[in-house]
Amino acid sequence: MIRARAFCFFVALSVLLGACGKDETQSGVPETVASASPAPVSPPAEPQARQPDAAGGQERDGLATVHIAQLPRQAVATLRLIEAGGPFPFEKDGVVFGNRERVLPRHPRGYYHEYTVPTPRARDRGARRIVCGGPKKQLGDCYYTDDHYASFKRIAD
Repeated sequence: MIRARAFCFFVALSVLLGACGKDETQSGVPETVASASPAPVSPPAEPQARQPDAAGGQERDGLATVHIAQLPRQAVATLRLIEAGGPFPFEKDGVVFGNRERVLPRHPRGYYHEYTVPTPRARDRGARRIVCGGPKKQLGDCYYTDDHYASFKRIAD
């Protein structure tokens, strides 16, 4: 039920955003569509190791890094709660993260645990999480996502 509502919300949002900000020709077709020619399709490229960038860099696993000072203050507070072992504000904090998206390095089930990073003015848990690997009370391998597991950044000191 919740997934269906979320799906409907994102479909409606994408339709709304797709209709905004496009110049239309007199025919009513968006100019970007009317003048676009089909692009050649090429096979997907193999992932390559990326070079460090100025914002934080890349680690050995290909994930970008984010320094603690660059995180939202709510994420820093969540990190401190993880270090202290809680108490956590959300019932699901500390549950096993399955890594079904396979964005994080692979480890046996039970290695990763997820924690909610509160989003100001959100009525639910929001999309922000910190996922840590290893023992729960140590930071170990910790990652931050602000897009509900679509991408992660390794947290660095």
